[in-house]
Amino acid sequence: MRWLLTLMLCFCGSLAASETRVPQNQAEISLGFVPVVQKAAPAVVNIYARRVVDQQASPFRNDPFFRDFFRNFGSTRPRLQNSLGSGVILSEDGIVVSNFHVVGGATDIRVVLKDQREFSARLLLSDRESDLAILKLEKAEEMPALTLRDSDTVQVGELVLAIGNPFGVGQTVTSGIVSGLARSGSAAGGGRGYFIQTDAPINPGNSGGALVDVNGHLIGINTRILSRSGGSNGIGFAIPAALVEQFVAQAKANNTRFERPWAGIGGQPVTSDVAEGLGIKGPGGIIITQIHPSSPFAKAGFVTGDVISEVDGAPVNTVSEMVFRMSIAGLGKETVVRRLREGRDENLTLTLDLPPDDPPRETQIMGARTQLPGLQVATINPAVIAELNLPLNAKGVVIEEPGERGARAGLRKGDILHKVNGETTESPNVVEQALTRDGRWLWLEVQRGKRRSSLRLRL
Repeated sequence: MRWLLTLMLCFCGSLAASETRVPQNQAEISLGFVPVVQKAAPAVVNIYARRVVDQQASPFRNDPFFRDFFRNFGSTRPRLQNSLGSGVILSEDGIVVSNFHVVGGATDIRVVLKDQREFSARLLLSDRESDLAILKLEKAEEMPALTLRDSDTVQVGELVLAIGNPFGVGQTVTSGIVSGLARSGSAAGGGRGYFIQTDAPINPGNSGGALVDVNGHLIGINTRILSRSGGSNGIGFAIPAALVEQFVAQAKANNTRFERPWAGIGGQPVTSDVAEGLGIKGPGGIIITQIHPSSPFAKAGFVTGDVISEVDGAPVNTVSEMVFRMSIAGLGKETVVRRLREGRDENLTLTLDLPPDDPPRETQIMGARTQLPGLQVATINPAVIAELNLPLNAKGVVIEEPGERGARAGLRKGDILHKVNGETTESPNVVEQALTRDGRWLWLEVQRGKRRSSLRLRL
C-alpha cells in the first residue's frame, strides 16, 4: 500500500511541475490544487492599514473590573491603530477589493503583492454594513487579476480555496467546500449581510482575501467566522462576488459610498406556523409586516400581509436576502417580484431607486445659548430613515449628532426626539425654540429603536 501512495505522490508532483493549467476533470482535481493556486494567488495581496482613533485617557482602561465604571472618564487622545488583512486585485490597473473593517477610516494604506512589490493605495468606496471596500493602487499597471464568477451558479459541495494572510504569517491557502448558501446575518460581528458559508479554515488576517473555485475564479470575499474561541471552527463566511461586482461598478462611477436600492418594507420569514395560518402549502418567503407609503413596493401595489416569494426568479426567505437581490440588480433597474395574495401568485415589476429625500431634509445645529449646544437634528424623511436605520413609521425630528453635553446626557445619533420641555418637536425650529428656555432642568421624550422613554436632566 505504501508503494502505491508513494507512486501517486510522485506522479502528482511531476504533473504539477510540468503543467500549470486549471484542472480539467475530477481525476485531475484529486491530484492537487497547485495549478489553481498558481493562477489565483498572485492576485491576492496583503494590506497594512493605519488609522487614528480617539482613546479614552483613563487610568482604569486596562483594569478588567473598573474600566466599565469609568468608560467615559477622562479626556480623549489620538492613538495610531494598525490593522492587517488581505485583498483581491480585480483589474489590471489596480482595483482592489477588501473588507471595510480592514481599511475603513484608514489614513495610510500599503498593499504588498505576492512577488513583494509594494504600492500605496487610496480608498475609493466603502460600506460598513456590507463590510466591503474598494481601493485603487497608485501607479499600478499590468496587475494580476481574478475573474468574478456569478455567485448564483455556486452550489453546496463545490471545492473551494481560501487565500489570505492569516495571523500575519504570510500568504496561506486552505481548502474546503461550500457548506451553505444564503446565510443571512449569521456571521459574528456587527455587520448585516448575505453570505456564502465554507468550511475552508479562515482566521484573523484572512479578512478581505479570496474564496475561489477550482477554476481560479473569485466566488466571494472572506469576511468573518463564527467562533467562540477566535479561531476557525470550520464555519467561515464570504461575501458573494455578485455584490462585489456592484461595488466595483459604483466605484468606477466615482461614488464614495455604496448606494443600495431602498425597499421601504419590514417583514418576517414565513414559518410553518405562519404558512398554516395563511393557508399556504408550506414555509418560505417573507410576509410584509410594515410598508412605507413611498416604498417602491407600495407603488407597485404591495400591502401588509402580502407574501414575497421570489426576486428576479430567485427564492427569498429573509429581508436581508431580498435586499441583496435588489442590490445586485442595481439602481435604476427593474426587478420582478413574485407576490402571493389570497392564494394567487403573480409577478409585479418594481423600479429600483434610492429612498426619496422628500420632504427635503432640514438640518439645524443648536447654538451656544441653548440647553444642548452643538446638538444637530434633522427632519425625518425616507432618506433619513434608510441612512440611520430608523423605524419605517418614524416621524418628526432625529438626532444626527448629540453634541458634547448631549452625549454626556446619554443621547445618541439616531435617537428620535418626540418632545423637548413639553413641546412636540415637529421641526428643528421647534427644537431650538424649546431649548432656548432658561432653567436648570431639561425634559426630553426620546425613542431609541422601539423603546420610548422620558428623560429629566439637570444641567
